[in-house]
Amino acid sequence: MLPSSLIEPFPMTTELTSPVDAVAADEVLMQPDDFDALDAILDDLRSRFDETPQWEFCEGFMAALVCCRRVISPTEYFSVLLDLEDDSETPLFADEAQFKRFFDLWTRRWNEVAAALNADVESLEDERAYQPEVMDMRGAIATLPDEQRMEMGDVPIPSFGQIWAIGFMYAVESWPEEWSPPRDREAAKVLDAALECIVAVAEDDTDPPSVAAFDEDGPPTISEQRLNDFADAMWAVYDLCELWRHIGPRVETVHAGAKPGRNDPCPCGSGKKYKKCCGA
Repeated sequence: MLPSSLIEPFPMTTELTSPVDAVAADEVLMQPDDFDALDAILDDLRSRFDETPQWEFCEGFMAALVCCRRVISPTEYFSVLLDLEDDSETPLFADEAQFKRFFDLWTRRWNEVAAALNADVESLEDERAYQPEVMDMRGAIATLPDEQRMEMGDVPIPSFGQIWAIGFMYAVESWPEEWSPPRDREAAKVLDAALECIVAVAEDDTDPPSVAAFDEDGPPTISEQRLNDFADAMWAVYDLCELWRHIGPRVETVHAGAKPGRNDPCPCGSGKKYKKCCGA
């Protein structure tokens, strides 16, 4: 469970649903200032929990949840995303206002992603298509003054889309039972091919950069192969959504003495998750 100090877990009355038909008419689309607000909140959370991920990771994690085979509740997935210790006494959010702001922005972005992945698009250039919020870190750093770049030293710089893909695969690995291959061989091939496309973007872009980040005269920071791989990953997300919608949720089979899931309560009665107790 999330700590009960502040915030008392994420509201149990708030449930995010599977893909919607469209963003609600009265819901304003996310703007750059909204993503800046999310970054600011995550930066503040990181001052108390240094493992708090950046937004691009959250964006990939969210995309995987939206197209996951099972609808996973916010209380369950936030505890995985933020990786809080069960016995933590430090409040996650500074106050209730900060929590409400974060959850409002999260929900709005969730609905945008769900609507995009539920749209019938034939081109990624379609304004309805899913466009993840990712940064070209190498391009941004290339625009810094030489002195600032020198101060950074040899710190590894993520490739374009890499953090998004890592966040996506983190969600997949956190609920492996929901991403296990279906019995149908053709469907299993679709699943494997789609996940391979996303894993490809989780790797470093080692090909020679050929595309400028900000303008035609700027230094190239992204390879042509990475752009193609990223486009393939976007179509892979659509394939995964369609696959699980077609197959439907898993039918649970109860077996005596079955091993608990990594996020289930530990059967020893400690009150902790299995992964942080006997399953560690």
